[in-house]
Amino acid sequence: MYEKFLEIITEHEQQLLQNSKTFNQLGFAKLAAALIVLVCVVFLFTSSFAVWAILSAIVFFAGAITLWVLHYRLDNKIHYAKGIISICSRHVCRITGEWPNFSDTGKEFIDSTHHYSGDLDIVGEKSFFQFLNTTHTWHGRQKFAGDLLHPSYSTTDIKQRQTAIAELSQDIDFSNNIEYYLSQIGANPLDEKLAAELAHNAPVKLRLARNSDSISSKFVRLIICFMPVVTVVLLAAGALFQIRPMLIAGIIFTIVQAALCYVEKNNVWNYLGIMECLPYKLSKYVKVINVLTARKFSSDKLNQIKSQLEVAAEAVKELESIGNKLSFRANPLIYIALNVLLLWDFHCTFLLERWKRKYSAIATEWFTAIGEFESLLAFSHLPNVCEGVSLPEIVEDNGKINAEELGHPLLQNHSRVNNDIEFDNNILIISGSNMSGKTTFMRTVGVNLLLAKAGSFVCASKMTCSKFDIITSMRIADDLNQGVSTFYAELKRVKLILDMAAENGSIIFLIDEIFKGTNSVDRLAGADAVISKLAGLNSTGMVSTHDLELCKLAELTSRIVNYSFCENYRDGAIHFDFKLRKGQSKTTNARFLMEMMGI
Repeated sequence: MYEKFLEIITEHEQQLLQNSKTFNQLGFAKLAAALIVLVCVVFLFTSSFAVWAILSAIVFFAGAITLWVLHYRLDNKIHYAKGIISICSRHVCRITGEWPNFSDTGKEFIDSTHHYSGDLDIVGEKSFFQFLNTTHTWHGRQKFAGDLLHPSYSTTDIKQRQTAIAELSQDIDFSNNIEYYLSQIGANPLDEKLAAELAHNAPVKLRLARNSDSISSKFVRLIICFMPVVTVVLLAAGALFQIRPMLIAGIIFTIVQAALCYVEKNNVWNYLGIMECLPYKLSKYVKVINVLTARKFSSDKLNQIKSQLEVAAEAVKELESIGNKLSFRANPLIYIALNVLLLWDFHCTFLLERWKRKYSAIATEWFTAIGEFESLLAFSHLPNVCEGVSLPEIVEDNGKINAEELGHPLLQNHSRVNNDIEFDNNILIISGSNMSGKTTFMRTVGVNLLLAKAGSFVCASKMTCSKFDIITSMRIADDLNQGVSTFYAELKRVKLILDMAAENGSIIFLIDEIFKGTNSVDRLAGADAVISKLAGLNSTGMVSTHDLELCKLAELTSRIVNYSFCENYRDGAIHFDFKLRKGQSKTTNARFLMEMMGI
């Protein structure tokens, strides 16, 4: 896909160059047309060729309008080309390993108490979120982060998501196109408030009708609806037929309406406040909705999202119409006249109220649907930037993992070392020397199990696994403010793992260098006790260790299996192959590394 992305970039760079050149030419043509129109106007007042001046002015004015329209459309094409180039350039960065420079790290989702996110690099600097996130809306970012941090899908849901993600991954042009239009919306936190206000279905509170369910309230609303008709008829008839009493009555009605507008202005605009920025925001959502609803999908999940947005398309069109009516507020003279004569704001308020009665119950679903689509789209990019991926098979049995060519998706394709892994409700003790690959392999297993649970592709040529609840103990740190040492912090984490294992048969634990914060005697005794207890709880997991004595636990039960990583030495240098082997480690390298450092 690297060449494909470069090809798309080259194609749009050429379009950008040509369109930019034409754009500049049209700009000069617009200026020339405007100057000619100005000259024609001058000739109109200073020359005897007034008719020709008028005709020329009309022709060149029409030409200027045409050039303006073409200029505007070309400007949109230029922005589109730049957007596609940016999107594909970021995919290239994902392939070449430059993605840690992306500014959006998802740091606001960091939670030090989360069961695995910190240890598996899910959010934050150099995280999976930073690597694969292509969402651009607030709801999309929230959904993608949620799918990474709290996936809770049934097996059926996972299969539907897999089908949807696979379908999206096969059409790069469509993905680029819809991502560009999503990028025009922007990840504004106010969109959450926007969705909430659209879903809030409380009626407008008028001072003249405090109880919206009373007969008097309905009567007041009826008056507000018909009073402008009476006012306009009285004014028009009085002025046209010179009937003074009707004209005076019309003026009185106008004064009453002006007073009504003044008295209720705060209540009305508190209700209509959402409409101030809505037309601008909705115009960008409308484009996304139109593109998605016009697309033919084969997967059930994508068609479900599409059906939700088809209702949204009609509703948003009605809402835009209300917003357009309120756009007169930008022109104070027209706005005041409309309100004094027609009670314009009241009619817009009642239109919005009717819209909410019709759509408020499902309005939030539209934003949620777009967010869900964005999350699926983000996952769909994995096979295009990561080699050797596949859709895993999810089984209902607990504790099963069978993967071939399993690798870490954050490692570059050319440097990634893949391993096979197979175990059935086992506990793996992974031994090996420093830097041999133990921790990276555990993270590889954890990240891919998470992706499988989210319905995504995994970085493996083939994978079958259970749905695991993942909990890790890797990057344990002390807390000076709380007076907690590294060892005590690890004890608390291990205790949490034991409690979860006792309650939940579907967990997988990943413990790196168990009890590394204490002396070797206590470390070995504590690790022995913890692993034995976890084995008795019938739980699944992996423990890495430097203590080869711990590998003897495999002699006591078939549930515990030894695996290892090792190194070799050539020409006075240490070499790692990062390949997983059955059995305990036979090599150490701490003394060699200390000698290399001159210690």
